[in-house]
Amino acid sequence: MQSWSAVPVPVVPGHGPQLRLYDTADRRVRPVSPGATATMYVCGITPYDATHLGHAATYLAFDLIHRIWLDAGLAVRYVQNITDIDDPLFERARRDGIDWRALGDREVALFTADMAALRVLPPHDYVGATEAIAEVIEIIEKLLAAGAAYVIDDPDHPDVYFRADATAQFGYESNYDLDTMLEFFAERGGDPDRPGKVDRLDALLWSAERPGEPSWPSPFGRGRPGWHVECSAIALDRIGPGLDIQGGGSDLIFPHHEYSAAHAESVTGERRFARHYVHAGMIGWDGHKMSKSRGNLVLVSKLVAAGVDPSAIRLGLLAGHYRADRFWDDGVLAEAVARLERWRTAAALPAGPDAADVIARLRRYLADDLDTPMALAALDGWVTDALEYGGHDPAAPRAVADAVDALLGVVLDPEDNAGSGR
Repeated sequence: MQSWSAVPVPVVPGHGPQLRLYDTADRRVRPVSPGATATMYVCGITPYDATHLGHAATYLAFDLIHRIWLDAGLAVRYVQNITDIDDPLFERARRDGIDWRALGDREVALFTADMAALRVLPPHDYVGATEAIAEVIEIIEKLLAAGAAYVIDDPDHPDVYFRADATAQFGYESNYDLDTMLEFFAERGGDPDRPGKVDRLDALLWSAERPGEPSWPSPFGRGRPGWHVECSAIALDRIGPGLDIQGGGSDLIFPHHEYSAAHAESVTGERRFARHYVHAGMIGWDGHKMSKSRGNLVLVSKLVAAGVDPSAIRLGLLAGHYRADRFWDDGVLAEAVARLERWRTAAALPAGPDAADVIARLRRYLADDLDTPMALAALDGWVTDALEYGGHDPAAPRAVADAVDALLGVVLDPEDNAGSGR
């Protein structure tokens, strides 16, 4: 898949402290310790509808991590998938009378345009599930050979399933009890009541060919991949075992991330698929979580088309902590627009207060589990000082603008998006 274009990232002198992030599996904030190349796999969209602010908030959180790593001087191998073959895509295509591939292509194009507008740095590898069929088949073959998978005894639909007990540590990533697992499994694409399964939590690896659905040849018959194994296969192929971060929205903790980790661990023998499991909170509107099924979506593309500055959208989403479930409303947007205007006014001054302290604080707060509310408050303080008391450092406004661009992805000089590019 073709991802969106990268924007130049200003180089800011100096470095911040080591990044610390909350790990879902360990249930605590701890240091992220990558090697010379930091690796991150973030689950992408299922392209059957437009990009809403819930998506944007998730990808902004991982964009901050990407930017922090670059600021630390690290190379970054960032991989994101597209689930361009799945039941919701087929269902929407049938409902709308459109070919599922055309629907997917249309929504991927809209998503990439939204990410570009929001100045999200693109992944190094942007991979559709349909581009990774060979890798999926290979991992399923290995799981079958290891006894971690089986073919269900159903002559009409001989699907391949993963054994939930294939790894001794299954359940460590989510820390959910059995009842919670079964509840979420049923709600989020699982089939706990499928006859013939060994265990209710066994997850689909390969769906045998059904009429009207696309299929590919494999040693276990024509069919298509299950959801979780796509990410296991893509991550292992593009990054390998032991990636630094597996990330996504908190609704992916279980079953998706639990199973994708377990699939990979069953093949590699590694104790943990990822060193950190990082999850972003949900965005709500009108008192409910924003979701396609509910239809209460605030679309990035519509906000931009209505003239909302994408930097204001970023600021509105960054005003809340990335792990918190939070609501978007007109007041959040109005506050973000006003904040952006003040920041831009201060950045345009001929001189300002010394920038070293506020840049150090920006780095420190972001390194502390992406504490964007504190980072924004620190910048608000510098802006207030600049606007009310002025300053004597002619380099300060540019230095602050570059730091805000590099670390937050917010442009304070619309005439110069490049800054001093990396």
